[in-house]
Order: sequence, then structure tokens, then C-alpha cells
Amino acid sequence: MEKVNSNIHPEHDIILERPDKEKLLNQKGIVLWFTGLSGSGKSAISIEVEKLLHSKGYLTQILDGDKIRNGINNNLGFSVEDRFENIRRIAEVSKLFVECGVITICSFISPTQKIRSVARSIIGKKNFIEIFTNTPLEVCEKRDVKGLYKKARAGLIKNFSGITSPYEEPQNPDLEILTETMTVEKAAKKVYDLILPKITLNKDISSTMK
Repeated sequence: MEKVNSNIHPEHDIILERPDKEKLLNQKGIVLWFTGLSGSGKSAISIEVEKLLHSKGYLTQILDGDKIRNGINNNLGFSVEDRFENIRRIAEVSKLFVECGVITICSFISPTQKIRSVARSIIGKKNFIEIFTNTPLEVCEKRDVKGLYKKARAGLIKNFSGITSPYEEPQNPDLEILTETMTVEKAAKKVYDLILPKITLNKDISSTMK
């Protein structure tokens, strides 16, 4: 009988871990979780934050609704159950990025406290920064770039947050951005200033590299 090679099974104590990867990138992994109504500015600010971080030498990854729903979650709808599963999968993917030391920027309506709590518990409280893009519903409707509110009002879209489905505002977000009165650039700078201490691996080294 052929002898089984015991080395075919991975030895977890020699697998590279998060600190090894963060040291390579000279940054700490973290998740920026943008929540807010459709049209509140989540995506625009997320993109600006990524540009700002990139210009400072940080590695980032944006996850947003369109990309996720056209890819790994293309089998999900917008029922309560499917929304929950959508966020659960996103959180699991985000956790993997964080474990690699990547600054992960998530932009999702994530309409209920429960859904966001699930994401936070999966990712880990210390890795999860909740950013509330607080914009009045009427302002979001006026923006309505994709015409989604118009369709929701006409009954063409079911379970639409803010119209036919509730949106529960965060009670204690890490950062609240009033996008009705703040530019995208200023909002991105507020986010950057908030997270800089959290993503800096070594202040002495980072000050010369970032």
C-alpha cells in the first residue's frame, strides 16, 4: 500500500497571516461601510475616498451594489430575505479583503439596523466603520439619476427603500455626512481624516511613505 504523504494537508501555523500582509502593504485593513438612501451620495463619496487614499499610497477595493448584484449575488432579488443574504455575502467578502490588509469601501443602502449589525458582526467591530450619508428623501428623489424613485412611485419597483420599504437610520454611526450641504471632496476629506489613525501601520514609517 502506498504511504500517504502527511504533508498534503496545510499546516495553518505556517500560513501567512494578516499582520504579515499588512506589513507588506504598510497599512491596516479596514471596512468603510457607507449606508444611506439611493441618491444620497454613497457611491460618489466612496469613489472620491478611494481616489484620495490611492493618491496617498494606500491599496483599496470598492464594493458597490451594481457590481455585486451583477456578479456573485446575481441570483438574489430584493425581498427581505434576499437583502439579508446580499449583505451577509458582501460582509464575508469584505472580511477576506480586510484579512489581506486591504482598505475595503462598501457602498450599500443596507436599510435596517439588523442587516448592518450582521455585517458588523461578520467583519468585526474593530474593523467596521459605519458612515451614514444622511440626505432628505426629497433631495434624493430630485437627484434620482437612474429614475428609480419615479419607477418606485409608479409601482414598477417593489421593496424600494424609502418609498415602499423602510430605511432605518443608523443611531450611532462613526461618521454622519450631510450630503445636501457638503461637497463630495469635503466629505471624502472628513472620511480620510477619521480613518487615517486606523489605517496607519507605523507612524514613523508611514509619515515618510504616504
